[in-house]
Amino acid sequence: MTSRSIWKGSISFGLVNIPVKLYTATDSSKDFSFNQLDNKGHRIQHKKWCSVEDKEIPGSEIKKGYQISKDNYVVVEKEDLEKIKIKTTQSIDIKEFIDSKDFDPILIEKSYYVAPEKSKKNGIIDKAYTLFAKVISETNKIAIGKVVLKDREHLVALRAYQRGIVMDQLRYIDEIKPVDEVEDMSGAAAASSSSSSSSQPLIDNKELSLGKTLVENLTSKEFDISEYSDEYTKQLEQLINAKASGKKTFHSSSAENEEDVSKNLLEALKASIQQKAKPKR
Repeated sequence: MTSRSIWKGSISFGLVNIPVKLYTATDSSKDFSFNQLDNKGHRIQHKKWCSVEDKEIPGSEIKKGYQISKDNYVVVEKEDLEKIKIKTTQSIDIKEFIDSKDFDPILIEKSYYVAPEKSKKNGIIDKAYTLFAKVISETNKIAIGKVVLKDREHLVALRAYQRGIVMDQLRYIDEIKPVDEVEDMSGAAAASSSSSSSSQPLIDNKELSLGKTLVENLTSKEFDISEYSDEYTKQLEQLINAKASGKKTFHSSSAENEEDVSKNLLEALKASIQQKAKPKR
């Protein structure tokens, strides 16, 4: 099934303007979801309900409203939103370029494919798109910019990906919780044999060396995500099929025996190094 673009505009940096379209980069149809049922097995429906007039409201009559006080809202129409015209409503405005090594993945909220808008006359891709993708790929740079999507101006990152460009929608820094707010991580800084705090365990050189050896043994020359799959969903599907066919018991077809985990870190590291690497899933 052909994907449909969710936004049309351009990439803008300097005096260069590149017409593009955005497509969602992930497939939510792969998600495994359950319906809510009552205790008699009847499906629960969620309706748009007006509590004042005690009736269901059709989608065509629903408007956007911003609450300014209790039971008092400002209604914002689609026409009102169209009056807000800033550069980023129609273009991805590039602000700067950074080295890819300086980009932190924790900022990524979702990703989109950035496709070129082909010429209506001859169907040829705009040369500027190809140049832009090639430049950021060969320089190992990421473009940081802003664009308005779904009634909000988002910070975004554009990077080269396979045959084109991907745009990552980013979280602003105030949307990232400081790690200090996680109490259990406050004393988790890397410890060495020469320095530690009262909350940090002492790591000796032998443990550190074995740990590095284990990581090296499990290091792949090239990451291939196609070697992995969602084993839990596969088991869940088998469980549902078993129940649908009337079976009262279910045994996992790929159940693995639990491995003995040594409480001694040094012993666990040694045993792990001697163990053959398991196939990825």
